[in-house]
Amino acid sequence: MKAVQVTGYGDVDKLETVQTAIPEPNEHEVLVKVKACAINNTEIWMREGAYGTDEKSGWRPEGVQFPRTPGSDITGKIVKIGEKVENTFLGKDVVLFPFTSSGESGSEHIADDMSFIGSEYDGGYAEYVVWPAALCYDMPLPDYIESSVFSVSGLTAWHMVEQIQAKPGETVMVTGANGGVGSLNVQIASKVFGAKVIAIVGDLKLEDQLKELGATHVLSYKSENLVNEIIEANDGPIDSVLDVVGDALFQTALEVLKKGGKFCTSGSAGGQKTELDFRKLYLKHLTFYGSVLGTRAEFSRMLEAISEGKIRPVIDRTFPLDEAREAQVYFKKAGKLGKVVLLPEGNLRL
Repeated sequence: MKAVQVTGYGDVDKLETVQTAIPEPNEHEVLVKVKACAINNTEIWMREGAYGTDEKSGWRPEGVQFPRTPGSDITGKIVKIGEKVENTFLGKDVVLFPFTSSGESGSEHIADDMSFIGSEYDGGYAEYVVWPAALCYDMPLPDYIESSVFSVSGLTAWHMVEQIQAKPGETVMVTGANGGVGSLNVQIASKVFGAKVIAIVGDLKLEDQLKELGATHVLSYKSENLVNEIIEANDGPIDSVLDVVGDALFQTALEVLKKGGKFCTSGSAGGQKTELDFRKLYLKHLTFYGSVLGTRAEFSRMLEAISEGKIRPVIDRTFPLDEAREAQVYFKKAGKLGKVVLLPEGNLRL
């Protein structure tokens, strides 16, 4: 089969298209013919070594074992099953829950042995992938591409909104609102949990599209008066911040949060280190959350909301698998709205 492998830490030249053997499922696994694999920051940061130090990076302390096939947002059709997998799985169109873990229900994502597809296991930048049958869920939508854009970004966004316990009548600021996680934060916070959303982007040309996703106000982080604009839009300080940017908007977030406010972060594309005046934290009684991925129960709730039409896919464009390098470069460009998806079989959407 054709696959794209990361050969080591570095730039996109570490991505190589190869021919390799189709994997065999073990007794509890299935073989999935990959139909679509959405791109995430996770596999880019894994390649760049952003998750670790001392030349080791990944979800586990030992670092990634190269070569590794990345890709974690995967949909496809089950074409082969292991000996102990029920025959009803054969031929199913599925979306893959993106990690294994021995953690108890509700804490799977924080178990020490949490291992991620595309990092600790070979992932979806390939024509086929094997995965435990128990972690394969029915697609929430009939379209492979549309169903592929939720697994990692959607689960992360859903978990973030549940962590801050967003409620009707509250105001949530979403940074990076045009990205994969951010655009889903906007939808989940507003259309599922009923909160008012202030979306922060770079390009205000995206205002109408973000309001369609559920944002009440859309503001630009490029504004010199962003703090005042946020407080004015909300007629006062806000309840919570859902952040994927990190340092670039951290001080703004602290300024606009009300006393007792909540700050939840799942990314640091705008800077991985920042300064914190502890007085701001304790005098405002702020609560901080670090967040990535989520639980299987949250995954099920998210898929149900998608199937009910409360959350819709937002897709910027697609690329063939052969153009994985170009797709990752494009993914990092500013001004997009939604996800970028790799397609092993073509059928592109531009």
